Amino acid sequence: MQTLVLLGFVGLLGQLINGSLGMGYGISTTSALLVIGTSPALASATVNLSQVGSQFASGFAHWRFGNVDWAVVWRIAVPGAAGSFAGAVFLSRLSTDAAGPLMSTILLVLGTYLLARFTFRKLPRPDLSRPLRTVFLAPVGLFAGFMNSTGGGGWGPVGTSALLASGRLEPRKVIGSISVGESAVVVAGSIGFAVGLGFTGINITWVAVLLLGGLLAAPIAAWLASHVPARMLGSLVGGLIVFTNTRVLMGSEAVEASPGASLAVYCAVALVWAGAVGWSLRAHSIERREHRTAATTTEHFAAADAAD
Repeated sequence: MQTLVLLGFVGLLGQLINGSLGMGYGISTTSALLVIGTSPALASATVNLSQVGSQFASGFAHWRFGNVDWAVVWRIAVPGAAGSFAGAVFLSRLSTDAAGPLMSTILLVLGTYLLARFTFRKLPRPDLSRPLRTVFLAPVGLFAGFMNSTGGGGWGPVGTSALLASGRLEPRKVIGSISVGESAVVVAGSIGFAVGLGFTGINITWVAVLLLGGLLAAPIAAWLASHVPARMLGSLVGGLIVFTNTRVLMGSEAVEASPGASLAVYCAVALVWAGAVGWSLRAHSIERREHRTAATTTEHFAAADAAD
């Protein structure tokens, strides 16, 4: 019972992150499952299955709000599904000893990217005159789908970030299109894990509890997205993922670090994490102050024009 409550909380937290940032459910929930001792393949399979229902609901909502570019969806989702299936079969064939360090390394890289992405970078202004082409979307989808299965997450961090960085699609349509495309990716990944593992090894109760936690988090995530700065939340979540998977790697047989070396690495990661959160808070304060100054200046000139 204690495990089920913990998994429900993990699902809720993962959806809070995903609903606020447009990414992060897979890498956060998979990291938590690895910590409690789940094998890498079963962790990724469980997360994929728990996302099937929530992604269809999320994609439908984005479609209703007009946040989907279907030309982008088809060209990124089909190779994404192929990559996800291949990644699931590949991970299923690896031994636990080999898969554990591999998945934690992938999650560590994704967490580092998430930490840096939301701490230091601003989104470019979209140039809608240059449409996204298949030669760009297909490789991104293939790689993001493969990472989503082998790393237990990655479709959002890779796909959303690549499309945002291209500057060729509105941010709302980037998130909506990636969300709809992920429905195909998690279904293909689930089929791949069924081929590689069979459903007998997957705890359906765990899947249901994760899904329930995610559904309960949906309205809270909407509130969180409007009240908590994305830069702050991204830095907090990215640092948490980096710290969690650093612990998994340092405790693995592949590394075999001494207690003193492990403590030094944990302290270094914690310091970088704290510095990133502090930087994000400072950057957000500056941006908010600049926005207020610009708004005040606009009001001043509008009042002057009205007086004339």
